[in-house]
Formats: sequence, C-alpha cells, structure tokens
Amino acid sequence: MFTGIVKDVGTVAGSAPRGGGLRLRVNYTSAAEFGDLAVDESVSVNGACQTVVACGQGWFEVDTVAETLKKSTLGSFRTGTNVNLERAVRPMDRLGGHFVLGHVDCVGRVARLVESGESRTVSISYPAGFDSWIVPVGSISIDGVSLTVACVEPSLLTVALIPYTLGNTTIAGLREGSEVNLEFDILGKYVARQQQSGASGKGSRISESWLSEQGFS
Repeated sequence: MFTGIVKDVGTVAGSAPRGGGLRLRVNYTSAAEFGDLAVDESVSVNGACQTVVACGQGWFEVDTVAETLKKSTLGSFRTGTNVNLERAVRPMDRLGGHFVLGHVDCVGRVARLVESGESRTVSISYPAGFDSWIVPVGSISIDGVSLTVACVEPSLLTVALIPYTLGNTTIAGLREGSEVNLEFDILGKYVARQQQSGASGKGSRISESWLSEQGFS
C-alpha cells in the first residue's frame, strides 16, 4: 500500500520483453530513500505497484505483467522516461496522502491545462463508467501522485496543482494529450459497489427490523 506522496523521480534505464510482459530497469536518485531497497519489496512506479526482482546501487528492476501493461502506461515507457517513485508505506509512517493500492484502474488523457500564477489546473478525460467512483474534493492517484479532485464533469475530472507538486513529480511535464495512470479512491469503489448491490436486490441483510431481531433496540 502507498499514500501517493512521491519520494523520488526516477528514470527508466531500459526495458526488455519477458514472456508476455516487460522487464524494466529504473534508476533512482535518492539513496536516502531507496538505498536499502531489497528484492521482493513493492515500489509504486507512476502509480503501478511493482515487485522488485533485482536491485543494485542506484537502480532496481521489475517484471511488468501483461495485465498491468493493458491497464497502464508502463508499456509506453522508453529509455529516459521519468517516473514517479514511492516505496510501500510502513505502519509507523505518516499518511500524508490517501490510501493508494498501486492498482491502476485505467489510463486517462489530459484534455486541458490552465496556468494560474505558479499553480496549474489539469483536466483529465477517462473512460465512461467510472463517474460513480469520483466525487468533488475526493482523492485520486494520477501517475502515483495523491491529488484532490477540484470538480467533476461527465468523464472529465479536474485537479489543481501546487508549485511543490509541479517541482517534485513528473506532473509538470504533462501536456494536452498526455496519457496518465488513474487509480480511483478505494473507499469510493466500495461505496459504489454497495450501492450497485443494493439496487440489484443483492444488498446487505442489515436493516432496522433485522437489528431488532438480533436484540438491538
């Protein structure tokens, strides 16, 4: 699990086909954050949870499977691509962002950029069907960065970016047409699922009468 607080901007050093997926090598710059990285650990690479299969001083490798390639932008990575990096959260860490699983839901596309002094708003289109998972002032992970949704339109969300985010992640490099990995808030997903189950008549058995029958009054 992650929090969407990017700890380093790394660089893709190479990629090679492996089975139906890819072996990616990523270079990092922050030895303080990643210097003790070990095989079998989880790292968020542009919002996708990846397992470290090899590592050394200043680099690590991951195997990206076909399902991840299908749902994310990782298959488009080339040597020199900058990526947002975050290690898995520890129980004693501060949760500075929100609960991010690193399970990319879909790829979005930047539809509009608006500069506002040193800040910027970015509007991103996404596939129809995900609207129920997004609410204004809710959380979303964009390329692994925890951000707050400013407003929502049908199949379009907008986030506001502060100068710190622009200066410390790859988000500053987004342009109209750029593709990004989107992970919607897991809490919103569960709520939407419960509502859908209730609408189909397969919802929870818990009701006022059921509670009374169990001795709660």
